[in-house]
Amino acid sequence: MVYPKIPLAQSIIQICLAKGIKNIVISPGSRNAPLIIGFVNNPEFNCYSIADERCAAFFALGIAQQTQKPVAVVCTSGSALLNYYPAFAEAFYSQIPLIVISADRPQSKIDIGDGQTIRQENVFKKHSLYNANLTEEASVVNDLQINKAINIAFTKKGPVHINAPFEEPLYQTVSMLDVDVTISAFNKKNYKISINEIIEFTTIWNKSKKKLILVGENKPNEIDAEIIESFAKDESVVVMTETTSNLHHPSFLNNIDTIITPFTDKDFKNFQPDILLTFGGMVVSKRIKAFLRQYKPTHHWHIDTLRAYDTYGVLTQHFKVNPNLFFNQFLPFTIPIKSNYFSTFEKISAFREKKHQEYLTKIPFSDFKAFEKIIPSLPENSMLHLSNSSAIRYAQLFDINPSIQVFCNRGTSGIDGSTSTAIGAAVANERPTVLIAGDIGFLYDSNGLWNEYTPKNFKIILINNGGGGIFRILPGHEETSVFNKFFETSHCLTAEQLAKMYAFEYSIASTEASLETSLKALYAQNEKPSILEVFTPTLENDKILLQYFKELV
Repeated sequence: MVYPKIPLAQSIIQICLAKGIKNIVISPGSRNAPLIIGFVNNPEFNCYSIADERCAAFFALGIAQQTQKPVAVVCTSGSALLNYYPAFAEAFYSQIPLIVISADRPQSKIDIGDGQTIRQENVFKKHSLYNANLTEEASVVNDLQINKAINIAFTKKGPVHINAPFEEPLYQTVSMLDVDVTISAFNKKNYKISINEIIEFTTIWNKSKKKLILVGENKPNEIDAEIIESFAKDESVVVMTETTSNLHHPSFLNNIDTIITPFTDKDFKNFQPDILLTFGGMVVSKRIKAFLRQYKPTHHWHIDTLRAYDTYGVLTQHFKVNPNLFFNQFLPFTIPIKSNYFSTFEKISAFREKKHQEYLTKIPFSDFKAFEKIIPSLPENSMLHLSNSSAIRYAQLFDINPSIQVFCNRGTSGIDGSTSTAIGAAVANERPTVLIAGDIGFLYDSNGLWNEYTPKNFKIILINNGGGGIFRILPGHEETSVFNKFFETSHCLTAEQLAKMYAFEYSIASTEASLETSLKALYAQNEKPSILEVFTPTLENDKILLQYFKELV
């Protein structure tokens, strides 16, 4: 076995090995050479080389998202580290375990004008669960810091930073380890709700005739089928889900904006819940958030082992427990109650669905029409990744096959790493993967295609409407040169040459008929990754979408 000669690098690698860290994403460099040598030469690690650090961190995020285990990203010193920040912040807000290991210059070289040197210690302080600022020599103190960082990434489900200073020479190797590392145990707490809590809160539950369960971003297969059926049978319960909730039942209301956007004040008051029960991550719908902030529930209970955001300004209880465990303890103590809460809004949902279908029959080809064709075409048992802005919002308006797993970087809702995340996820998950992306987000992360790991069955459906179409439906839209250049970012670029450069199959569609034909061809082709670029009319998309909400009444 080949090891780096520097003892500190040996310590980091051996502790990662002992802790079960398997996936290492490396961005090439010189200062991190001791780490590269150690990780790559140990067959226990799966090492990936991603040159662009921003893409590397999102690629690692995608792997960690799927495995639910920490993934390490390793970079050289200097500004390379700062390029990890977008993915680092996403990992923090999406509760995804990520370990950043940065090589650094020795402390004596900082702020003296040495090359490729910045102040790296605590650089992620605002979003890091732990910062291990190591000293140059291997030591028990360093070992304990490395252990603590990895333990926290595992147990607290988020990003940590290990900063390791190395002095030259960097490339020397040895055949025997020079360190005997210290390993500390995990300290993971298993929370349960007490019988007193169960009695207290089921007493409230059993008296409430209007209970809204709102599910944010949620991992697939997290909730038992028996629990889902229990929700569905309770006429005092309305369950609202989103595409990223990965929770399905015919009775659940999963097109939130379609249902509530046309509400009158009377409708909102009727829908105002006594109890709002939430679990999962970030909620996409701005309309449901605005509703719950204005028409506040009496009680808001959030279920999450780690944190609870007071999104609606009325959080009354945080159950620090796994949602599935919570419901298995809680539901046996609940009693069905007579209520028309569910039936009232089931009728509204059915009416909206009818109007939804009527509207689709009379609109021309557009973003909306493209999503009508794309979502039902997705292969069963596939994985869908959605980029942010328009793509995730259009997807909310359509039902999706329950066998499809859906993901989106909703922690920070940025457009910066959707492609890289999707490819990392596809590497870690054997399901065929489809990414639906807008043109600006795709072009922004085009370096995400620069890797040798993209599976052959990876597909990108690129909606190219000539700019940031979402800005056209936001307040402030005017057809001016300032808007077109600085907000919408109008362009005439396509993905054709990128596809050629990165050896992707490439096809286009610009009509309903050509899209249907191209989608069939896209899914049939699995010899190499593919891009289907769908061109939609820039000046019509916003009008068609805005008119949609007017015609739902």
